[in-house]
Amino acid sequence: MSEAAADKPYDRALVWLRRDLRADDHAALYHALRRARRVWCAFVFDRAVLDGLPRQDRRVEFMRDSLVGVDAELRALAASHGVEGVGLIVRHGAAGDALPALAAALRVQAVFANHDDDPQARARDLELHGRLADTGVALHLAKDHLIFERDELLTPGGRPFTAFAPYRNAWLRKLAPFYLEAYPVGRHAAALAPRPAGEVGVPALAEIGFAPTNLHQLRLPTGPAGAREMLAEFQEHIDHYHRTREFPAVRGPSYLGPHLRFGTLSVRRAARAAHERAAAGSRGAQAWLAQLIRRDFFHQVLHHHPQVVTQSFKPAYDRIRWERGKAADAACAAWCEGRTGYPLVDAALQQLNQTGYMHERLRMVAAAFLAQDLGIDWRRGEAYFARQLNDFDLAANNGGWQWAVGSGCDAPPCTRRFDPVQHSRRIDPEGKFIRRYLPQLARLPDEAIHAPWLARPVDLEAAGVQLGRDYPAPIVDHAAARARTLERCAVVTAARGR
Repeated sequence: MSEAAADKPYDRALVWLRRDLRADDHAALYHALRRARRVWCAFVFDRAVLDGLPRQDRRVEFMRDSLVGVDAELRALAASHGVEGVGLIVRHGAAGDALPALAAALRVQAVFANHDDDPQARARDLELHGRLADTGVALHLAKDHLIFERDELLTPGGRPFTAFAPYRNAWLRKLAPFYLEAYPVGRHAAALAPRPAGEVGVPALAEIGFAPTNLHQLRLPTGPAGAREMLAEFQEHIDHYHRTREFPAVRGPSYLGPHLRFGTLSVRRAARAAHERAAAGSRGAQAWLAQLIRRDFFHQVLHHHPQVVTQSFKPAYDRIRWERGKAADAACAAWCEGRTGYPLVDAALQQLNQTGYMHERLRMVAAAFLAQDLGIDWRRGEAYFARQLNDFDLAANNGGWQWAVGSGCDAPPCTRRFDPVQHSRRIDPEGKFIRRYLPQLARLPDEAIHAPWLARPVDLEAAGVQLGRDYPAPIVDHAAARARTLERCAVVTAARGR
């Protein structure tokens, strides 16, 4: 036994992968390899989560395909140290039962994992900590998913930030090269242990009860290799991000959301790439770095204010009386299905439903329309996004929705003017995005495509569009809805005035 191995406190350890599906620059794996002589890696398809999903789910397919990449990375890392037979161990069951059972079967003394700040995940980890402790197994958790988390960044008074601008400034002041350094997993990979006999690795999608989706038709590369490919592609046009990010018909965003959500891309690697370009004067990189900082911000809001999962950050907003009943349900269904009669809103929902992705700016457009024009509780829209988005992240989804409707910290008030037609003309002036997702409107002139109900009859006839047959008439009048929004928000302004 080498001197380094003799210094390790554990003989056997298990690394539990969760929202960190990679082997490179991985905090929990690094710590396990440094502290144990033999290390296995495992992933659990948690039935507590999966059983509530439809049998076709792009996120499950993305995870499954990404695990194939993780398995390959682990084998390559071990082989570089002359260790053969290494691979990912996969279970399908309730994580709270599967992990202790696997830990017992492997006879490990410790389980290592990275933080997951979703309230349900934290409750699960607390319970698991107790169950493992009862059998003499330690649970070690590490920061990996964020640059700064939990209490790492506080106001000078020691309180959590509730406004993004001062948080961003504090984030940038605190940032040092240390926080962006990669964990050198490969240096210690000789401690990776061969997979036990009988373990077959990553199951096929059908083996966990799911069917293929259109994920591969969408050309969304999966796994750590896919993440690296997409990051490299984005870096080719990141310098223009600050200009192109607003326009849904332009390839301006990074499209890295799923890779950051599932950890196939290290956030340190992403932030390092952005920070280096930003320091060189790239305004686009500065804008994208700000988005990564906002991601940290929303997670610290969720950590310090977990009530936002079901309540408004600003309590006064929970006094609003949202529309209810059959008419509201029908309006909400029309919004979900992209048939509100407002083309930009409908195209945004069609993009979401067809691809699992919605452009960053359109998420705000869709959210504001649901709450302000239809008067429907933002929580219903937030839940729909949670079901549909490939990159669904509770903290970011909740933070984005509450900001869009005014109830979140640092959000503009719900009384602000937001006109979906004016917005459509500004961010999709030629109607290219609308035409892609609403092909029935493709032949309308540019000036008419944003509000077909205002189009000249001759233009509708030439385009083969009959409102109510080929495309719905607006389900709500924006001006009238604006007046109702002001009435609805009176309880907020009244509470603020007291």
